[in-house]
Amino acid sequence: MMSFLDQIKQRRSIYAIGKNVKLDNVKIEETIKEAIKLSPSAFNSQTSRAVTLFGDSHVKFWTIVLETLRKIVPAEAFEGTSNKINSFIAGYGTVLFYEDQDVVKSLQEQFALYADNFPVWSEHSTGIAQFATWTALSEAGLGASLQHYNPIVDEEVAKTFNVPSNWKLRAQLVFGSVEAPAGEKPFMDDAERFKTFN
Repeated sequence: MMSFLDQIKQRRSIYAIGKNVKLDNVKIEETIKEAIKLSPSAFNSQTSRAVTLFGDSHVKFWTIVLETLRKIVPAEAFEGTSNKINSFIAGYGTVLFYEDQDVVKSLQEQFALYADNFPVWSEHSTGIAQFATWTALSEAGLGASLQHYNPIVDEEVAKTFNVPSNWKLRAQLVFGSVEAPAGEKPFMDDAERFKTFN
């Protein structure tokens, strides 16, 4: 059985993904839900929300991204953009991560002393939920990469998938079968990142 640190080491940005997934959608969705539910949040606020897209819905989301980018990326640079988005379409599914702004505002009103912190803590919550979900999917044998095409697609995505207006899109985790492993990951020197005192 892999240790938690081994699972973290295994979790990498996998860009070559496909549809050769052995898990069924129910198991994938259960994994996503459990990872998010078990992720900690300030005041146990549980601000994180998720929309999981499979099949045509997954393709529809990335088509929205592609067509939105077509309007703003110069034509001479669009081929590279198109290739990148098509590599995501080649995947199996996507998790859209949201934060519920009504919960954040309610906490700001209840605990005025910490009002400025709740939006920051909400960002912590979504980051933890994203990391937990990504690691759980990796443990299940799926490759994934985290993308950020918000806010340019927010309005159309909300309309297309009937997302409540108080949910704020924060990231998109696209996943699928691992068609090629991640490259070598360089690390900066520990002395530049860490300090220890006794």
